[in-house]
Amino acid sequence: MTAIPERYHEPLQFAANEWMEALRTENPEHERLVQKGLMLFRQGLVYQLRFDGDEINAMVQDVTPAKVQLNLDFIQLSTCSCPADELCRHQLAVFFQLLSKARSVSTWVDEWRKPLMEKKVAKQLGIQKAKDLLQTAGRQKPNYDRWIAAFDESFHTIMEGNGEPKPYVITELYKVYTRRMKANAPYEQEWKLLYSLIGHVFSFKKLMGISVKYGHSAEMIDRYYKQLFFEIVDEVGEVINFLSVHSLPFAFDEFIEKLKADSSELITADFPLEFERVHLYRTLWTKFFKKKEWCEEEMKNLAAIEEKSRSLLIGLHHLHFLLKEDEIILEYLTRSDKWMTPFITYWIDLLNGQKDWKRAAPFIEVYIKKLMDYLSISDDYYEKISYTRYAIKTIKPYCTEANRQDLYEKALIEMLPYSYNEYEYLLFDNEAFDRWADLQAYMGLDIDRLASDRIKALEKQNPALLLPLYHQSVQDHIAQKGRDHYRQAVRKMKKLRTLYKKLKRQDDWAYYLEALLEKTKRLRAFQEECKRGKLIDA
Repeated sequence: MTAIPERYHEPLQFAANEWMEALRTENPEHERLVQKGLMLFRQGLVYQLRFDGDEINAMVQDVTPAKVQLNLDFIQLSTCSCPADELCRHQLAVFFQLLSKARSVSTWVDEWRKPLMEKKVAKQLGIQKAKDLLQTAGRQKPNYDRWIAAFDESFHTIMEGNGEPKPYVITELYKVYTRRMKANAPYEQEWKLLYSLIGHVFSFKKLMGISVKYGHSAEMIDRYYKQLFFEIVDEVGEVINFLSVHSLPFAFDEFIEKLKADSSELITADFPLEFERVHLYRTLWTKFFKKKEWCEEEMKNLAAIEEKSRSLLIGLHHLHFLLKEDEIILEYLTRSDKWMTPFITYWIDLLNGQKDWKRAAPFIEVYIKKLMDYLSISDDYYEKISYTRYAIKTIKPYCTEANRQDLYEKALIEMLPYSYNEYEYLLFDNEAFDRWADLQAYMGLDIDRLASDRIKALEKQNPALLLPLYHQSVQDHIAQKGRDHYRQAVRKMKKLRTLYKKLKRQDDWAYYLEALLEKTKRLRAFQEECKRGKLIDA
């Protein structure tokens, strides 16, 4: 083949971009995949390349020949006969072979590796900038405004000193910046901790600012440096924990006043990472800004803002929470939309930690009611499974301590099918076998996929509950047709015959078998398998 049909040009370009996104230069495993794919391609080991509708088929001569099917519209749907679970060197080899007919493979590889090279260069330049700063700066004496000015100078010089930073170099530059920040910290331990706290809050906001300034999309942030925001939140929590060991000196008051004012920007700023911003704000007000009068003053300031974003409203209601004005929060939660759901867990976790079960109850009730709507937002099944596990972990302490198994079960039902494993275990452990059987029917699982110990236990204690499960399995196998499925159906029918006999319901079995054979009389292969299985006379 010397050229690619015109209709494949655009899908190929799309696939080239998708591969570039899917493969991370910083991931050693991905680097090895690209290297091996290139080697197979350059050694001419890709053959029988052909276009079949919307897909590309080819063979790759490796230790064992591999059959590859590329989907240019959805590269994740591409397949290979090799044992690899996801992307593999054979798929890459075929992609490179195809790409070589339209453009330079070397150019694609250079573009893919560019972020890694730029990261190394940026890191070296950042280190040099930090060294230059070190010659002109020294240990910072306690002064809030001077600290902020020093943070600002370091951030601008290291992060932006060499022009607009690309999203993929932000993490490397930020690490250099934080080392520089720590080097300037005061000597005294308490002041060093306060300096670190103020520096982290400042840095969080500066990272937000640099993202907005250079137009980094939520997707770019998520891929390249979102983890920095999580790390800052964790660092703030640790620093506050150290500071809370002793009462704060009066000399801190001026610093705290200014930090309070600066922290409000976390929830008033227009920035994508809403959850992270709100979490940092709530952490500061829960653990550090503890005085009642501070809380009341902040409420007045936030209430005075006319256009209230969702993050501001959450911050405002968190202040109500700290003042134990739960009625106001619960009324707001009742009429708020499903996007509010994940923010409720912070309050539940706090109350769980305080073992304030009475106060936790209404929050958990509201949370459970909102769960299913919230889970409907995402199309990612595994994301829903992950959040379901988190939700269960959040509500379980209260349900256990308050002996509210009814509420726990209600939550599991709300989150089906994603809570199947937990609900299945709960029902079986409580010997609620009838509801356990109903759950299997609801899930539509073939009886072969159920744990054998469960089946054996039911056969002893309540075999009648297994009948509908076996009936459904028989119907499903017959509907799928083919000899293999017919044999599976016959195997299940033999099990049914045994169960009916054990229950002394042979007449019901005879009636069922007669009706089934009449219904399937045109399925000759199935009838033959029934004879072979000695369910009917030959």
